[in-house]
Amino acid sequence: MPHFKPKSLATLLVALFSSGLLMPAVSQEDFETELLWVAKVTIANRIEVGESKHGLRRIVPITGGNFAGPGIKGRVLPVGADWQLVRPDGTTELHARYLMQTEDGYVIQIINQVLSRSDNNGGSYRRSVIDLEAPINSPYEHLNDYVFLGTLDVPTRLEEGESPYVIISVYRLL
Repeated sequence: MPHFKPKSLATLLVALFSSGLLMPAVSQEDFETELLWVAKVTIANRIEVGESKHGLRRIVPITGGNFAGPGIKGRVLPVGADWQLVRPDGTTELHARYLMQTEDGYVIQIINQVLSRSDNNGGSYRRSVIDLEAPINSPYEHLNDYVFLGTLDVPTRLEEGESPYVIISVYRLL
């Protein structure tokens, strides 16, 4: 391999992977997920902040909702918001921070970072990395020790009188 000085660790790793000298320790087939819960999160009208040097900024307040999964259920507290950036290329970066309360009274903080974009065929890609923070010495403390991935679905139609909402599915990466 020719001698060169990488500008960063990332540059070095890309060079090593590209050359075949470094192989990933885990293959894609090694990733498994387990559904943790599905949440219906109600939202308020979007607040347009305006154009910034990075793109269009907007905020979507989180007003409540509920969630349920194997061994866990509760409500989404009316606290938090989804801070969005619509990039010049049309892709939207979402950074949501909110709280959920289990039916036995424990509060879990959610930080959900989503990448959302439409494809040329009318479909969409909405995937996220989710950080959960559960109380120590609670039945949910184990949630502090995993990586979580998610999906975001936006309904195309609402029933008459129904509040706007999104569906967030959360998966534990095993």
